[in-house]
Amino acid sequence: MNRDKISEKMRSLRKEKKLTQKELAAKLYVTPSTVSKWENGVAVPDIYAITSMADVFGVPVTELLG
Repeated sequence: MNRDKISEKMRSLRKEKKLTQKELAAKLYVTPSTVSKWENGVAVPDIYAITSMADVFGVPVTELLG
């Protein structure tokens, strides 16, 4: 699992869906700062967050994981 690839993919998909970090955070039940940390490669989302994100973005989990 490459942290940079996941971060870039998350940011790209979020912007494609025209969601702010705050909006995505609300859908995933996390704080906006958590989403920011994920997108900046400071932290990596756990498998539950990745699964939820894939649902929000309408993509398979494998696409998020690169």
